[in-house]
This record gives sequence, C-alpha cells and structure tokens, in this order.
Amino acid sequence: MPSRYSIKGEVKMTKIILCGCNGKMGNVVVNSVKENSDCEILCGVDAFGTNSYDFKTYKSFSEIEEKGDVIIDFSNPANLDDLLSYALKNSVPSVICTTGYSPEQVEKIKEAGEKIAVFYSGNMSLGVNLLIELSKQAAKVLGSSFDIEIIEKHHNLKVDAPSGTALMIADGISEELEQEPQYVYDRHSYRRKRSKNEIGIHAVRGGTIVGEHDVIFAGHDEVVTLSHQSQSKGLFATGAVNAAIFLKDKPAGMYNMSMMLAEKLG
Repeated sequence: MPSRYSIKGEVKMTKIILCGCNGKMGNVVVNSVKENSDCEILCGVDAFGTNSYDFKTYKSFSEIEEKGDVIIDFSNPANLDDLLSYALKNSVPSVICTTGYSPEQVEKIKEAGEKIAVFYSGNMSLGVNLLIELSKQAAKVLGSSFDIEIIEKHHNLKVDAPSGTALMIADGISEELEQEPQYVYDRHSYRRKRSKNEIGIHAVRGGTIVGEHDVIFAGHDEVVTLSHQSQSKGLFATGAVNAAIFLKDKPAGMYNMSMMLAEKLG
C-alpha cells in the first residue's frame, strides 16, 4: 500500500510512535503499517505492559528513548497529558484518533496545535467524512424545514457515547443552520413536543457492530436518510497511517481529514 506522499524515486520512511499499541485498534494499526512501505513503527506506548511485537513498548511517554517522526494515538483520554507533554517537549507531530475527550481536553489539543502539527479527527474514515459533507449539503437545503436526528451504533465494548463521529456530523450540520441548534441526547425525561431547534443524537451499543451512522432529515410526508456502515476497523487504521505520513514535517497547526484529502487529490 504505497503512499502518495512519497517523493518520486525515494521512499521517505516515517517513523511512528504508536500509543495504545496493545489495544484492538493498536493491533490493526500495526498490521496496516506492515503493508505500507513508507512507514514503520519505531516503538509503542501502552500502560498494559509487554507484547509480542517486534518493536519496543514503553508504559509511558517519559520512558521513550527513541526519536520518532510522528505519534499515532488510539488509546484513552486519560493518556492525553502524557502524550502532549512528550510531543511538545520533543516537537513531534501527533495524529490523535482517540475519542471521548472532555471540552477541556479538546482545548488542550487545540493549544498544542499552536506549537506542533496536530491531526485531530473523531473518525479517520474517508466515507464518514464524505457523509459529513453530504449532511452539510442536505442541511443547507432541508435544515430549516426538516427535523434532524442522528443515530449511531457501535459494539458493546465502546465506552463513550455518543460517538465522536456523531458529534462531528452534528457540528458539521450546525455550521450550515441559520440558528445554533440544541443537541438532545435523551428524550425520556422530556414531556414536551420536539423543538425545531434540535438535533437529536442517539447511541446504540451491542454485539460487534464496528460503526454505523444514520442522519435523518424528517419533513412533512417525506424522509431523507444518509447512512454509512464500517465493515472493519481496518479503514480507520489506514486513515490514521496516511494521516501520519501526511503530517510528518508539517508546520504547527490543526489538521483534519478534509485538508489531507485536498492535498492528496490536488
């Protein structure tokens, strides 16, 4: 899986520090990197000790001895301070794929983006980012007269709810509405009819569902639904690895999937 970010005739190997390497997504990233001739995993960081990988794994960033080109993070929000401290101290660009951050943590990520390159996205899938763009276009046309609801479904081990992707979709739609909407996450406590100034966001957890998102625009006598289904975690790993290669040597700033795609296609 060669990358389009290579210089013709020369492979610029991107050395990756993988945070959360012992987790399910960490393992998928490891396999994705093995298929990519433009990068390698220099070392891993994971609080849960050793593994059978052919690279060294540390329990915290403070123990790292190597100097990597970029960090890929698929771990836990609790690791953010340790990650950012290392990244800022060593000027290492960071691809942050973990979800479930508090508003205060998101602000820390944005502040870090003033000093280093930070790629931050709640979802690394090309298809999901297309869904967001299509939802924004639909909101331009239908938003003022259609009710908007978002339903997300994930496996029974996912901790955060709603998903970061659902919030990305809602935020994208909000940009296109004349009036800032209210996000409503749970209706059982409401005893009133639905307000027009709402985006309903609903989470389903069960089985081994990788990820499904439906965006519903419900109007008078008609419903428009935009949907995306993730068939495996591999697509997220591929997106993260491509983001790492893209981010290497980038100047300080906040980067996202749209920027990467624009450079890749442009």
